[in-house]
Amino acid sequence: MNRKLIFAVLAIFALSLFSSTGFAKDLKIALVVKNLGNGFFEASNRGAQEAAKELGGVEVIYTGPTTPTAEGQIEIIRSLIAQKVDGIIISANDPDSLVTITKRAMQRGIPVMSYDSGINSQGRIVHLAPSDSKFIGYQQVELMGQAIDYKGEFAIVSASSQATNQNEWIGFMKEALEKDAKYKDMKLVAVTYGDDQTDKSYREAQALIRKYPELKGIEAPTSVGFPASGKAVIDEGKVGSIYVTGLGLPSEVAGYVKKDVVKNFALWNPVDLGYSSVYIMKSLINKEIAGKNGDVVKAGRMGDIPVREDGLMVMGSPFVFNAENIDEWSPVF
Repeated sequence: MNRKLIFAVLAIFALSLFSSTGFAKDLKIALVVKNLGNGFFEASNRGAQEAAKELGGVEVIYTGPTTPTAEGQIEIIRSLIAQKVDGIIISANDPDSLVTITKRAMQRGIPVMSYDSGINSQGRIVHLAPSDSKFIGYQQVELMGQAIDYKGEFAIVSASSQATNQNEWIGFMKEALEKDAKYKDMKLVAVTYGDDQTDKSYREAQALIRKYPELKGIEAPTSVGFPASGKAVIDEGKVGSIYVTGLGLPSEVAGYVKKDVVKNFALWNPVDLGYSSVYIMKSLINKEIAGKNGDVVKAGRMGDIPVREDGLMVMGSPFVFNAENIDEWSPVF
């Protein structure tokens, strides 16, 4: 037999053996979060790792900048493109600034999806929203109303001024206040930004308390700003006169519920959010879906998640936590 032919046959045999014996390389999926050290995203990473283990043949690379900036995420994505990862999942610090770099990733054959906080549609294939933005915004106003008996001034301590999800929720909060007569005696006096940093969020909440002597509530639609605002209320001696609500992790808010700083709050399960994202990304990598309206992903224990118009996917409704159920949920996440 011709020597070249022998080598060719051996090469084909080796490749076949490599694939059939389970030694094919794992899919590498990058989970790029807003910033490291954030309990919400650490919980979503637990879900992502759970999904990777269930699916098999998937490695999840958990990464993000130390501070929540678009520039930090851009540098990380540039590095991931060079590493030739198989897919990128990202919670965006800015909906517009990341589009150029994520488009470059997709041009190199790397599918990109956003979750939690979205990228504009030109820069990703699908976006997994934790819930419907209007529902979240309206629910947050209702929770604040319940906390302050639907009367008085309240303020918002949000994440960054560019955060897609928080800005949408705040827009719907304002809409709810204008549309529903139930809230006619409630007044939103300020929106401030803690940039998802504990110290800055604390200072913003503290400044609000000092600036508005009639303040009755602080709404924080961010898992970092929420407990920081609760601490500011305690330190400023306002327990029982100013209540905090928002979106937070039960494990981080339980203490404030017990101290009567928080009457109620809401959150979707970040573990489920990371879990669902990995199932969706594997479907994108394997071209089982194209991100078109009507596509459906079978997402393990989360069931079927359909794709809506503009590549939108929605996981579920936020759950409300209070003094009656906080002990049950605080050990979970």
